[in-house]
Amino acid sequence: MAEVHDLVIRDGRIVTPGRLVTGDLAIRDGKIIDIGKVSGKGRREISAAGKWVMPGGVDPHAHIEQLSGMGLMNADTFETATRSAVMGGTTSVICFAAQQKGERLVDTVNAYAQRALRGAMIDYGFHITISDTSVPSFEVDMQRLISEGHRSLKVFTTYNIRLDDGQILSVMTAAREHGALVCVHAENDAIISRSREELIKSGKILPRDHALSRPRMAEIEAVERMCRFAEYLNQPVMLFHISTKEAAEVVGAARKRGVPVWAETCPHYLFMTADVLDRSDGAKWMCSPPQREPADQAALFGALGKGDLQIVSSDHAPYRYDETGKLAAGPGAGFHQIANGLPGLETRLPLMFDEMVSKKKDPMAFVRLTSSAPADIYGLTCKGALQTGKDADIAIWDPERSVTYGPDDLHDNVGYNPWEGRTVKGWPETVILRGNILLEGGQFLGKPGQGRWLARARYDQLKRGA
Repeated sequence: MAEVHDLVIRDGRIVTPGRLVTGDLAIRDGKIIDIGKVSGKGRREISAAGKWVMPGGVDPHAHIEQLSGMGLMNADTFETATRSAVMGGTTSVICFAAQQKGERLVDTVNAYAQRALRGAMIDYGFHITISDTSVPSFEVDMQRLISEGHRSLKVFTTYNIRLDDGQILSVMTAAREHGALVCVHAENDAIISRSREELIKSGKILPRDHALSRPRMAEIEAVERMCRFAEYLNQPVMLFHISTKEAAEVVGAARKRGVPVWAETCPHYLFMTADVLDRSDGAKWMCSPPQREPADQAALFGALGKGDLQIVSSDHAPYRYDETGKLAAGPGAGFHQIANGLPGLETRLPLMFDEMVSKKKDPMAFVRLTSSAPADIYGLTCKGALQTGKDADIAIWDPERSVTYGPDDLHDNVGYNPWEGRTVKGWPETVILRGNILLEGGQFLGKPGQGRWLARARYDQLKRGA
């Protein structure tokens, strides 16, 4: 008697680790059980003829239902953010459990876990953002949370939540002992403070001046310093949102020395330059680090190709362009009063598919940068690849469909699309999470709370393939 599967995807161009397979994919009990020529029937079957069958996206950098350092709650709840993620082909996300000053780490994580449990519609993990090491039971709580499966910590070298070098070295030492990865927003705070104050004194406070307030040297110096800290302690470090040619070169040089360091960039650095800020509504595109220059874009693509950078994340940081978000300090606010960040959970994959698959004809690189490398580096062992035994997290892409983004056509709660007017070729038409169809024919089928928290193994016990 032929086997009966829960779902069979037929006749697709399937991107598996190391090779492309034209054929079928079978799912049972939420797992991939067969790839190739599937003989058994499915209770449900989907034709993927002429389509790409790829892993659901893994986005390891998103701010969701999070209070910023400026005291602003960002625009998305777990429900709206994860709905938006699905509509763009993403099925797993790692966001932040951001400690507030004076707050115990266990209380921070518990609060975010409750929010996610209520609203998340895709699977998720947390980076624990550390801003106050003086709180009661800090080291005990950190060790406990790491051992429970929260295997990444985030620290800042700038903003009012920054840690000093001694504190960062202490966090890295604890992470090494307990098996966690340390993620860093690396910009030199003294350089930024000096530049910002000089601009404010001279009356240069428009959004376009934001780029001048965060000189490229601020990133270069801090990235170099964090690479040296990782080298000194032999502690794995992930450097977030690399924006400059020089910083990418620093990471590449460190990796050649054998330093356990990884790094990511984002679509707004690959496809935007600083001139997006020179508009009447330039605040919409303000982020930190800021967008840079065409030469940096070319260098970042080159670094991704060489493996000096390993991941393209969204750094989804959603604020509405109104008094609840970007304009909280008023319509004439200076750059130093405007929340930083732009939405990206829904647009990351279509932008990268257009570039890597439609234009460069490299589906393997697309999957590596947006799914498999994030899963490998962050220890999401059931995610990121179409392989028997893995979770059946799948996106079926129509390579012929072109979409031009409109002013407010995303499914988050931001109210604008920073990519308005840009056309992408290639579109996710079906999205599946653990065998459950979340998107089909443009219709969203997810339910709040169906996402699961993803525990991760000790970092030093995981094979690093990226």
